[in-house]
Amino acid sequence: MSTDIDITPLLEWLSDGRKPLIIAGPCSAETEEQVLRTAHEVAKIPQVQVFRSGIWKPRTRPGDFEGVGAEGLRWLQKVKEETGLKVTVEVAHPKHVEEALKHGIDILWLGARTVANPFSVQEIAEAIKGCDIPVMVKNPVSPDLKLWIGAVERIHSAGVRKLIAIHRGFHYFKRSPFRNAPMWEIPIELKRLAPSLPIITDPSHICGKRELISTIAQKALDFEMDGLMIETHVNPEKALTDAAQQLPPDELKKMLDSFVIRDKRVDVEFFDTLEELRTEIDKLDGELLQILANRLKIIDEIGEFKKENSITILQMKRWAGIVKDRLAQGTHLGLRKDFLKELLALIHKESIQRQSDIFNDPDIKG
Repeated sequence: MSTDIDITPLLEWLSDGRKPLIIAGPCSAETEEQVLRTAHEVAKIPQVQVFRSGIWKPRTRPGDFEGVGAEGLRWLQKVKEETGLKVTVEVAHPKHVEEALKHGIDILWLGARTVANPFSVQEIAEAIKGCDIPVMVKNPVSPDLKLWIGAVERIHSAGVRKLIAIHRGFHYFKRSPFRNAPMWEIPIELKRLAPSLPIITDPSHICGKRELISTIAQKALDFEMDGLMIETHVNPEKALTDAAQQLPPDELKKMLDSFVIRDKRVDVEFFDTLEELRTEIDKLDGELLQILANRLKIIDEIGEFKKENSITILQMKRWAGIVKDRLAQGTHLGLRKDFLKELLALIHKESIQRQSDIFNDPDIKG
């Protein structure tokens, strides 16, 4: 994605100067009474600008509640009329787009499973073409930044300029307290590649548990995300979908009131101090890269020696000893064990690859 992608700034079309953008509402529209009760409670919270609700629910297995369908769009029309909130729904098919537009939905969003399929995204892009409607694009289920960018580009190519990316976390198989791993480095990299693209975080889908939401939401704001999408239900325990991750409106209000919204502007003294610290990091990074380059030069010499003396590349006993020793040294210095393991694994992988290249080089005698 080019950094000069033409996107209409969020402040020009949605937030009326309020920061951050807050979107709230139930995971699913279940009944008209549930939707309207939730909406009226949410409308009392001054930070909330958009009401969300799932109408069509892509479920993992058939037989689970798959949403009320187009009937729910009529309920959202009432939400707009009675509360003044803008409304947004997820669309996964051109027919959904058609129905949403017909019922005056203000904003559409593409879910994680839809974004994972470029064919589906393209079909939706074609259905949206020519419509001046904002679109939000969730990250795909897998941690694939190119796939996420590709979906944004497809919608942008359809003429949509009011675009928002939604960071909702990524599926992975390691044990974690979260439903979906935040993997903050991915939305941060998206922010670097497309600085004009607003990014909001969906802490409900990241956490999967309401008690974790506040911490992740605050972290998103600290990372300069442009807003939050938070699932809210008048009676979460009886919700038909994702009951554990939905907040009652009163808890949502308390949480929003508790957030620290940090000013992106800095005074001269602060900026000077920050630049001094960044300069020090740049210097240390240069030294670190030089040390790493020197280490790999020695690895090359070891590879040549092994080839000349017909010694196998992989020496597991030696490597196990290195890991044990470096973990002990690193943790003593205050480095996290998981970080050290990943770092050592990367270095080892590169070392094995370089020695393998040496073994396959006919110019190096063995």
